[in-house]
Amino acid sequence: MSGSARLLGSTAPAAKPERVQILAWLLFPLAVTVIAERIGWEHSSSVLRARVAQLRPLYAPTDPADRTVYVAGEIVQCDLWFPGKVVPVDTHEASKTPGWVGGRPAADLPVLTMVAAFSGFIMAVLLPTRKTGDLLAGMWQLLSGLGGVPKMLVWDNESGIGQHHSLTQGARGFAGTLGTRIYQTAARDPEAKGIVERANGFLETSFMPGRDFDSPGEFNTQLAAWLPRASTRVLRRTGEQPGHRVTADVAAMGALPPIAPLVGTSERVRLGRDYYVRIAGNDYSVDPTVIGRFVDVHADLTIVRITCVGRDVGVHQRCWSSHQTITDPAHVLIAAGLRTAFQARTTVMRGPTTRPASDVSAVVGVRALSDYDDLFDLTPAVTDTAAVAARARLEVVR
Repeated sequence: MSGSARLLGSTAPAAKPERVQILAWLLFPLAVTVIAERIGWEHSSSVLRARVAQLRPLYAPTDPADRTVYVAGEIVQCDLWFPGKVVPVDTHEASKTPGWVGGRPAADLPVLTMVAAFSGFIMAVLLPTRKTGDLLAGMWQLLSGLGGVPKMLVWDNESGIGQHHSLTQGARGFAGTLGTRIYQTAARDPEAKGIVERANGFLETSFMPGRDFDSPGEFNTQLAAWLPRASTRVLRRTGEQPGHRVTADVAAMGALPPIAPLVGTSERVRLGRDYYVRIAGNDYSVDPTVIGRFVDVHADLTIVRITCVGRDVGVHQRCWSSHQTITDPAHVLIAAGLRTAFQARTTVMRGPTTRPASDVSAVVGVRALSDYDDLFDLTPAVTDTAAVAARARLEVVR
């Protein structure tokens, strides 16, 4: 056993070079197993682990954390919480969504949680996806219900908002319309938004147990009915109820913009012959009378609307599942009428196609070869009438 190993396993004073080496190992974030290998430890690892656990706090540099003081109307922390595959999304047996709840397909849908930092007031809503359009639609719905816009929205590195301190185009437009700022914390730093992290844990332990849901709409209904009760509890951090402090919080926030920001998912496509458009992972039918024209497709949290030059050509309830086909029966009837009219018009343009029945006994005329000679001015120079007649009777044998 080396001298360093003996010194780590005992309380005897060490020589200066060995003390420096041991201190370097303790300060550097090395695993105890690595330290045991470096010093040639031959005994139980539990003894070494206990000794390292005693020495490391004595020599590790301090990293103090200050208490954060939140100002009214300044910060709202945002995060996504995943309750699990507990919400059925449709009743179609051929659905490809993973998981089942009571014989129906279910998906692990995200819940957008927003907490006003000053008051601790919790807002939450279930979303169909974690994409940019749905995240912005959820934030706008919750902020509209709150009645104010904070000076800063704090997010982690959620890909739908942005990554590496670079916001998505939709998030930048959303913040600009609301007159606020979206701040993204550093990676792997949950303490930067610890208030909303604790709120997620509170929802997991206090809202979810003992509940069943029949649809995403029922989940949001139960959640909206439960959140006011959650705002009546007294927070240890503030010593007050969030429902009482939120009034001062909203009063210090900015006003909602007069024009709603652009939220949801929008696309412009040319409608094909199958008169379906795909958005958010599903296919929705469109009025077939606009086949070949550009249509604008917009999907919010509940409705998918398709327009052509400002006119509605398709309105559907949004399906929260994926790989589904949603068809309006009226569109099918219109397509059948257009197809029948097209076939009738094609038949008229082509004319009658009936042919008389073939007669095997019919005599087919055979043109004489001399006719082709006369046509191409190849009449032979032979003047003998008998020779000409004999030439006309020549037959080609193949």
